[in-house]
Amino acid sequence: MLKFTAINLPFYISSRLIKSDNNAKKFTKPVIKISILAITLGIAVMILAMAVVNGFQKEIRNKVSGFTGHYQVSAYSSQETIESTPIDIHQDFYPGIEKLPEVKHIQVYAYKPAIIKVNGEIYGIVTKGVAQDFDWQFFENNMTEGTVFKANPDKPDNKIVISKYIADKLKLHTGEKIYVYFVQQDGSLRPKDFEISGIYNTGLEHYDKAIALIDIAHIRKRNKWTNDQVGGFEIYLSDFDLLDKAYEKIYEEIPYDLNMASLRDKNPEIFNWLELQDVNVVIIIVLMIVVAAINIISALFILILEKVNFIGIMKALGAGNMLIRKVFLIQASYLILKGMVWGNIIGIGLALLQKHFQLIKLPQESYYVDTVPIDISVLQITLINIITFALCYVVLLLPSWVITKISPVKSIRFN
Repeated sequence: MLKFTAINLPFYISSRLIKSDNNAKKFTKPVIKISILAITLGIAVMILAMAVVNGFQKEIRNKVSGFTGHYQVSAYSSQETIESTPIDIHQDFYPGIEKLPEVKHIQVYAYKPAIIKVNGEIYGIVTKGVAQDFDWQFFENNMTEGTVFKANPDKPDNKIVISKYIADKLKLHTGEKIYVYFVQQDGSLRPKDFEISGIYNTGLEHYDKAIALIDIAHIRKRNKWTNDQVGGFEIYLSDFDLLDKAYEKIYEEIPYDLNMASLRDKNPEIFNWLELQDVNVVIIIVLMIVVAAINIISALFILILEKVNFIGIMKALGAGNMLIRKVFLIQASYLILKGMVWGNIIGIGLALLQKHFQLIKLPQESYYVDTVPIDISVLQITLINIITFALCYVVLLLPSWVITKISPVKSIRFN
């Protein structure tokens, strides 16, 4: 005689019921398909929303940090001016702070306002002076024309890198000569001719409209600084997620007479906008889970309604309410898992297509990027699946309670 234990009997009965789905009533089958479709679309939308928002945040953070670093160390100043206040380059943390595991790179910089005059037109810019320790990778990745220059400590390079926005505005190209008039603190202008070495385009108009890169030696000369003076230091972290955690540790390495500001402090409007995207994702996830839960509840009610006779026979044979509830919960869980599998295939598949082929384009002036960025997190996808399944299963406990109210005598006669 075949025996079933209390553990495998519900699974055995559920598997038989699942196999009989092809013989389901005309009304039941579409409801089940709709429920699976709702879960599939819900999972796919959640994965895509998370991947897109992660991509946006990563791309924009990388672009902003490419201009300023994750931290900027500078002199304290009571005046909010673009002009850099000089500080001594010989600091205990430079370049020794790179030994910290959180720090990837440190480099010097100096800012000075200037005016470009060319073809009878003038345009205000902010020149950023860089030295031989400058990491050009970010600008090389965003170069649209020409190349970067290499600062020479012995002989200042008369090259300049400008943005595509400035180049288009003034109709400039690489190799052309332009005059840059540096604005002195007394209001006078000191001209210097430069050759356009390269043209970059990041999509961050706030920076593209203003920043041009030159050898720091030119700023030192106009400001009458020594070769041991710089405007400040830019510190790059190995991972953006360390921005808040590493602040105190790195700040302890900075002398008391210098100020250290984080990337978030320098660009509050951009990071506030990015944080709003997290709220949008949470709303999307909540809505998708609610829709999936409602549909799977409807499917379970239909399954119970169709199997009223079966429930009555089971009870008449001595089956308890808990066993029967487990049978239907397992059957509903199968529907949830089926929808989740298809949802993951569709969601991850579409995300990978966008990531590798960049099918969907965006207006860069509005979104800072020219294509929808994708960043897939295995951990986040795993959490989405676990949370979705857990919540859907929990909400199924209430409708399955209906089984306890079904009378064996009435249910056997039910048609």
